[in-house]
Amino acid sequence: MGKPKTSEKDIAEIIRLRKSGLSLDSIHKIVPQGKTTIFTYIKDVKVDFDLRGTGSKNKALDEWQKSKKDAVSLLRKFSKQSKLFVLAALYWGEGNKSELNLINGDSELIRVFICSLRSLGVKDDDLKISLRLYEDLDHKIAKEFWSKVTGVSVSKVLVGEIIRGKKMGRLKYGMCRVRVRKSHYYFKLIMSMIDLIKSKL
Repeated sequence: MGKPKTSEKDIAEIIRLRKSGLSLDSIHKIVPQGKTTIFTYIKDVKVDFDLRGTGSKNKALDEWQKSKKDAVSLLRKFSKQSKLFVLAALYWGEGNKSELNLINGDSELIRVFICSLRSLGVKDDDLKISLRLYEDLDHKIAKEFWSKVTGVSVSKVLVGEIIRGKKMGRLKYGMCRVRVRKSHYYFKLIMSMIDLIKSKL
């Protein structure tokens, strides 16, 4: 009995997979044909660079969709306690370890940090917002931007430091420093939470 003839469907699939950039071994795992047979049909096929990696991209997109769904499920009950854990984790990574003082150029990080401080009981009037800007940045635009991020009025957003040089491309709105008035207790509480996390995990 001779070898079964390769179907037109398999041939089309082999060629399609090769065009998308898959190797002989990868195609062999998908199409039930011998490597010699597969090689016969792919040896003259040129990889379509517009299709190359499509399989990997689709897999990555599927993983992103699943991970976002799982994240929603995990964080469905985002309690005050959860926010305090976020606060401790953020401060552990980014905060000053001698006083309640955090500076960063990531607006979402700053927004979440302030939201977490409010959960701790910090009042808006106790927030001190100052900016670290390069000299080529528009101070007015930067102040308005960080005012929206922090929820603090523009008049209370101060320019604390001007740095010589040009960094507009990298830090479009500069960096924002968050301090808290009369922060001794809050600072000790945050550092205590960090110590507790260290001991528990």
